[in-house]
Amino acid sequence: MSYGINLLDPFRHAAEYVDRILKGEKPAEMPLQAPTKYQLVINLKTAKAMGRVRSRRPFSQRGMPQ
Repeated sequence: MSYGINLLDPFRHAAEYVDRILKGEKPAEMPLQAPTKYQLVINLKTAKAMGRVRSRRPFSQRGMPQ
């Protein structure tokens, strides 16, 4: 299991920075931005070995727990 930033998000932010620089903004005056998108990744093989996987259906298809 891993929790971290979305791997494509930093590239999008870099493109925004380049665009702002090309439009004349000074890099020294631009604020740093923290990641805004995070993701949780679970290895299904490991989860099964630990007995943590019950259903492969998405949560939206399972219905309400009883």
